[in-house]
Amino acid sequence: MSAIFEILDKDAGGRIGRLRTPHGTVETPTVMPVINPNIQLISPKEMKSFGAEILITNSYIIYRKEELRSVALEKGLHGLLDFDGPIMTDSGSFQLSVYGSVEVTNEEILEFQQKIGSDIIVPLDIPTPPDVHYKRAEEELGITVERLEAARKLIQGEQLLAGPVQGSTHLELREKAASHLKDLNFEVYPLGAVVPLMESYRYTELVDIIAASKKGLSPASPVHLFGAGHPMMFALAVALGCDLFDSAAYALYAKDGRYITVNGTYHVEKLNYLPCSCPICSKYTAEELKKADNSKREELLGKHNLYATFAEIRLIKQCIKDGKLLELVEQRCRAHPRLLDGLKKLYTHSSWLEQLDPATKGTYFYCGPESASRPEVLRFGKRLDRFSLEGSVLIRPGPIKGENDYDQLLTFKAPFGAFPVAMEEVYPFNAEVPKFPDYEALSTALSNTLKLMDLNPQAEFTFVCEKEFKHPLIEKISNRAKLVYREPEKKNEK
Repeated sequence: MSAIFEILDKDAGGRIGRLRTPHGTVETPTVMPVINPNIQLISPKEMKSFGAEILITNSYIIYRKEELRSVALEKGLHGLLDFDGPIMTDSGSFQLSVYGSVEVTNEEILEFQQKIGSDIIVPLDIPTPPDVHYKRAEEELGITVERLEAARKLIQGEQLLAGPVQGSTHLELREKAASHLKDLNFEVYPLGAVVPLMESYRYTELVDIIAASKKGLSPASPVHLFGAGHPMMFALAVALGCDLFDSAAYALYAKDGRYITVNGTYHVEKLNYLPCSCPICSKYTAEELKKADNSKREELLGKHNLYATFAEIRLIKQCIKDGKLLELVEQRCRAHPRLLDGLKKLYTHSSWLEQLDPATKGTYFYCGPESASRPEVLRFGKRLDRFSLEGSVLIRPGPIKGENDYDQLLTFKAPFGAFPVAMEEVYPFNAEVPKFPDYEALSTALSNTLKLMDLNPQAEFTFVCEKEFKHPLIEKISNRAKLVYREPEKKNEK
């Protein structure tokens, strides 16, 4: 039997993978559109035309409604929805979080999902909301773990079993739960009860929860971020190692007259133009959407929302292939101030990301102050002891007269610092960076340069810098090296 999940490409914590299910193989990262068995804005059969390879529906709704239940038991889940690809089923945990109780046991809903032929089965876990007291979170996590252990004994065979990671906003509980569930060998690991955080734009806490859970899991396990459906945060979540997303946002937003883009959401009533070239936006104008009757407008908005969602997924995959995922993350996180907070929180986990990030890529693009904290920069700082310097050493930002008079020649480039000239065309030193670095880039580069000097006390350093470099660390550099300011280049000077 081949591996359930195969990783093909990696960048930062993100990866392109193949998830094998009874009804076919899915390429991740991807989104599973939520299908409401009662109300279908867009039919499951149509979903493949938007890019959907896998769907998710609610087995509890099917279980509770007699006409749906009988068809599902007779024709199977795929017959009920008329979809021949993989389908994941939730267990009623969402209803449990909203209404406080459900009329089914863990064993009953597991057996039902198994009978109707779900590709990925989810046990009835307890979705502990954010901010609850530690004791409550711990007690409910205990119940969840008991149910997951029971599920693992019940579900054996080709169907995949999900092991949701709970623990509220208590990071210690999230990591502990993930570590315990790792040993039970679930096929998919959803991160549960995070929708309230996303709804209130609490991205810093979401980043910490994903990172804590991922640190407890095997890096080879596929991770599903429950309820994440807005494309503006996909890149951030993928960079942290999330592989599957699901959401009814495409339909819920359409019902409310909302138009999804990677930079946020617009109310269609306020749109004069449609900033998209999907089949819907190419065919209709903003005025035509506004004038359409409610059901037609809802359908058209739902389709646009799906096109926008899967376009972002494809871009993320291409960025992983190109080694440019973090550049995309840094661009996307400027769509909202709270997402920017999430980006800054992401880089507090750079030591962990650096272990996952490929050591070689194409190039490095500096996108803003946060780029100075990226894994590549951290990795360089940790490897400075690999350089052995002796005699007279010149550190300069670019070629200058008389540089051949020195024993060793180093290039200074923010945010990295000083490195041998011979490495200028080697990743990541072939970096595309601003001519005038910002404070954060200069801070990191000067700190690394000071560390390099301290590691080589036998060398005599001359440090040439631009007059524009105004930074407190310049004074410390001058205590360790002869400091020279480079004169600006004159035009037409040969």
